[in-house]
Amino acid sequence: MSALESLKLTTAKKPTHIPAIVFRRNKLSSKLWEQIQLAKSHIDGTPFVVTKFKSVKDKETGLRRQVEIPKRIREWWFKNEAGKVCVSVKYGTKVIELAKGKHSVEVDSAQNLVKALELVKQAVEAGELDTQIESASGALKLGFKK
Repeated sequence: MSALESLKLTTAKKPTHIPAIVFRRNKLSSKLWEQIQLAKSHIDGTPFVVTKFKSVKDKETGLRRQVEIPKRIREWWFKNEAGKVCVSVKYGTKVIELAKGKHSVEVDSAQNLVKALELVKQAVEAGELDTQIESASGALKLGFKK
């Protein structure tokens, strides 16, 4: 018996085009992952750094090269007047409306903040916020038109 005969072979191909809503869902899900990791690092008191690559031009030679720099991640949570922690979900610079007239989730502690972010991430991946993501995306696109 050859090694390939023990595997289940199929004729499946990788899709060449991802639907726009799936792309937006994945984008928001990755940003929520960053916020979850940032909240966990605040609880533990450890730094959380995500790096990105930036293209810089060398002044002496004139050649471009890639430099790895830390990515700036802003917290999506804040404290309200009552001293509770509130978290707003953002798509780009737009705050997503989670329910009619409700833009943030209020939690008691940092531990509950992580749980709330994980629940929102699950909702995004399940497609529960697709209409809100679509409207936020449309609002962002309008800012780029002249």
